[in-house]
Amino acid sequence: MENMIYVENLRKEFKKIIKEPGFKGSVKALFKPNKEIVKAVDGISFNVPKGEILGFIGPNGAGKSTVIKMLTGILMPTSGKCVINGQIPQENRKNYVKEIGVVFGQRTQLWWDLALRETYSVLKEIYDVPDEKYKQRMEFLNEVLELESFITSPVRTLSLGQRMRADIAASLLHSPKVLFLDEPTIGLDVVVKENIRNAIKKINEEEGTTVILTTHDLSDIELLCNRIVMIDKGKKVFDGEIAALKRNFGNVRTFAFELVNAADFGKLDYRMQYRLSDDDITVERDKNSVTIKFNADKVNIEDIIAYTLSKVHITDMQVKDVDIEDIIKRLYLKGVDV
Repeated sequence: MENMIYVENLRKEFKKIIKEPGFKGSVKALFKPNKEIVKAVDGISFNVPKGEILGFIGPNGAGKSTVIKMLTGILMPTSGKCVINGQIPQENRKNYVKEIGVVFGQRTQLWWDLALRETYSVLKEIYDVPDEKYKQRMEFLNEVLELESFITSPVRTLSLGQRMRADIAASLLHSPKVLFLDEPTIGLDVVVKENIRNAIKKINEEEGTTVILTTHDLSDIELLCNRIVMIDKGKKVFDGEIAALKRNFGNVRTFAFELVNAADFGKLDYRMQYRLSDDDITVERDKNSVTIKFNADKVNIEDIIAYTLSKVHITDMQVKDVDIEDIIKRLYLKGVDV
């Protein structure tokens, strides 16, 4: 399959001035600064086939935003290479920006006091979209993102969910080949999140748009992506399908139940019963509610349930399969390098 995005050994270093304490340190930093090299991105490589939605995740400070800024051409790499649809982002910027759409969840590209329809008219001229193509495009975006009810309203009057839909539409107005979405559902309620996800999925399916999605909402990842690239401290720690991540690192299951008598909790000792370490099981209790997360490679769910029922009386129970958030926590804690 043809690669739309090609990233090879990408690095970005920043110089950081180390200041000694006090007035003397301030003067020294001014005339003879002590500089330290900070590696924000440290040799990352990955490819994204045309039409794929790639989840790009990692903790705060991992280097996600720095990578995205290099891929969009905002930052120049210290070394390495990135090529998007045959173009190097930092070269021939005018042509390159016509190939991509970018949405930053905390920032808007819309004009605050203009009606949304007028904002799109301005963007039409900036991207040089022909009249007929613009008309067809707006019909499609209206259908997918349901803009009609607020398209005549000034941007400043829009709710967060409406503004996010409007921003996504703005990023797609010129039919980009690649869409970069940075936290597109941040701060949105459950219903609006679902609408945004459905819109992203529909745009990807109908137009074959390649999408890189960065998010802290792991539901976005599970519902939209088959594959993720995970980075930490500037390095890639996982690149593969979510199913493989679950299979290789995340055989964690959850067993939750309600105790009839809260005092019975003291009768349960799963660690001793199955000789499990703290890495293999966690037990949380809130009054009568108990939640157990355990490594199903070390003990199976049938044994956990049987042991629980032999020791205490319960009124309700629930079993959940592996949760991607728990997998990622385990992977980071273990420092797995894939």
